[in-house]
Parts: sequence; structure tokens; C-alpha cells
Amino acid sequence: MEIDAKYSALKAIIGGLKKVIVAYSGGVDSTLLLKVSVDVLGRENVLAVIASSPIYPGEDIKGAEGIAISLGAQHMIIHTPQLQNINFVNNSIDRCYYCKQIIIDELLIIGNKKEIKNITEGSNYDDMSDLRPGSRACKEKGVISPLQIAGLSKKDIRELSKALGLPTADSPSDACLATRIPYGTPIDKALLQKIERSERFVKGLGIRKVRIRSHGNIARIEVAQDELMKIMENRDAVAERLREYGFMYIALDLEGYRSGSMNEQTRK
Repeated sequence: MEIDAKYSALKAIIGGLKKVIVAYSGGVDSTLLLKVSVDVLGRENVLAVIASSPIYPGEDIKGAEGIAISLGAQHMIIHTPQLQNINFVNNSIDRCYYCKQIIIDELLIIGNKKEIKNITEGSNYDDMSDLRPGSRACKEKGVISPLQIAGLSKKDIRELSKALGLPTADSPSDACLATRIPYGTPIDKALLQKIERSERFVKGLGIRKVRIRSHGNIARIEVAQDELMKIMENRDAVAERLREYGFMYIALDLEGYRSGSMNEQTRK
């Protein structure tokens, strides 16, 4: 299906929902979903809900709110209690399933209060081939994924975002801070803050995409292949700062950034 046909399908799918809550993260996918929802349904029929929690960098929450405002969308920020849920904190392979359940339950409460029955989220067609326990929670609770239904891939979404002038068109993909922690290692606020501060420092060096993977007292730094030298050029400052944040050993992953690397061994 050509991208124009997929875009038309997306608008038709959203149009049929009449009134929606958009689970909004400020990322590439959910920004396109929010933009088209507002365009098709009108501002009064769309509510963007941004989840705030220690598992998300604070700057991401602020960024999401800023984009929602720029799109003219009604929005609200809610605080979600992942760190109060033992299933999430224990960090099993189903961590994302429990996290998504927590968020969806909060959205359903809001939907009931505001008489909005349709909850939408930004999974795309490519996500169907990935290990995504969170998708199971969406299906169980009746959350709708319009981009996926319309057959839009990440490439399609970036292309449409660029055509629509969205600021996220070229934004790197991101994931919550818990994905930097290997399965089986308990998640707590202190560890999440250590990772967040470390990534913020590295990004401050002009590096766009970075993951600080936590392995006990070791920080494994992943950046894009073409930015490995930038880390090496700043290695003393990086090592000093990350030690200040609580890591003892600082390692640079020579394979560079790759999605899901934290739990590669788990899936083998």
C-alpha cells in the first residue's frame, strides 16, 4: 500500500473513533498520531495524556508537553506508580506488560470521568515483529493502535511527519530508563536517576542518541558508530562525571547503539 493510501486509512480510522484519549510520549509515532487526531477530530475531541514517572527522563516530559501545546492539543500530565508495583520493580521479562497495564488503567479512569471511551497509542506496523509485552496489555484492555492498523511503518511515519512539519520527524527512537537495566535486576528510583543524569551529561557533549546500560557498578555506554570517537575525545570527562553519579567502571560498547542490546542474552 502506498503511503498516501496508508495516510488516508489512518485518517479514516481516527475519524471513526469520534473522541479519543491519546497516550502521548512526545516521540515520533505518538506525535503523528496526536497531530492527525487533532486535525481529523478537532481539538475539543482529543485529549493527550502524558505519563510522568521516574522511569522517564524529566526533559522528555517537558518536551512532550511543549509539542502537545504547539499542536494545539488539550493535554494533561499524570503521575503513574510503576515503582509501587512489585511486578514491575522485580524487572522480569514481562516488565513492559505490567508498566503498560498501569498506564492504561490510569487512562481508563480518565476516560470514564471525561466520557471518552476510546484510548489510542502509537505502536506502528514494524512493532508487530518485535518482542513487545506491552502490546499484550493494550489488546487485553481494548487500546487502539491506529498507526499499526493503517499499516504505517516507522519509515512511513517519519516521511509523513516531515511532510506535516512535525518537530519529531528526525528524532531518535527512545525508550524508558528501565530498558537500561537487565532483566532480574530490581528497579529503584536511585538507579533510574543515576542513569538519567549520566545520559543527560553525555547528550550535553552533542551526542544525539545514547544509552547508559547499567551492569551493577559498570556503566556500558552505547552511542551511534559515528559518535564513538566523540566519546573517546571526552573520555576523561565522561569517566569522571559518571563516577560522580555512582558508577565505578565506565565502558564504551564498540558495537555502538543497538535497540534491545541490554537483554540480548535473555532472548538467546
